[in-house]
Amino acid sequence: MPTSDPLRAFRLDGRTALVTGPTRGIGLAIARLFANAGARLVLADVDRPACDALAETLDGISLPTDVGDARALDRLAEQAEALSGGIDVLVCNAGVAGPASPMHAIDEADRDRLYAVNLMHPIRLTGLIAPHMAARGRGSIVLLSSIAGLRGTSHLGHYGVTKAALAQLARNLAVEWGPSGVRANAIAPGLIRTEWADAILSSPERADRRLGLTPLRRAGSPEEVASTALYLASDAGGFTTGQTIVVDGGTVISDGS
Repeated sequence: MPTSDPLRAFRLDGRTALVTGPTRGIGLAIARLFANAGARLVLADVDRPACDALAETLDGISLPTDVGDARALDRLAEQAEALSGGIDVLVCNAGVAGPASPMHAIDEADRDRLYAVNLMHPIRLTGLIAPHMAARGRGSIVLLSSIAGLRGTSHLGHYGVTKAALAQLARNLAVEWGPSGVRANAIAPGLIRTEWADAILSSPERADRRLGLTPLRRAGSPEEVASTALYLASDAGGFTTGQTIVVDGGTVISDGS
């Protein structure tokens, strides 16, 4: 039946979204946009004061969590389901870049932390939340990958490996849970104006070199990534699953000319 609101499919009214790493950058933009789209939020961040403050601002639920801790994730999933009445949308956004170094030279503890936060956190949390979504017959999982998972890098190799794995995780989850009405997708951002990008964008020489490889000749905004997340979370993306959507201004398709 036709509706007077052509953007209704992008609304999240009556749905609860669990977002990890929501207190800054892309995660913050996603939390704000989802709240504006009508979602009730459950926020999980290692920064307790920031998480509590954001939840108060957005009228959500704060569950401060170190997502690199398996037991903490167990508690998060249990509390999120119990306090919210059920998670409809799961956004695994929390991540760390780790130290810049060749893959063989990274400290073992740094490597283990990187994999725990970037890869094991989405694997564990989707494994805890997806069955509940399936029991309710619907749900959307959004994983934050990166273009670092689509091409090689000389100093963030392990980071790229974790992000490449998230694209495959989205495909596997889509196949496993699709028959129960649960969708899973990933987003691969390029250079986005966040704290992570400051090292590049604060240097005119590095910024010119990096942006010269991007057809749009600019960095993206967290809000542009958040808009893609909203599409994937909402009914607007209802027939999209198992995909990795690249939001990078064309960087990975360019030859730099």
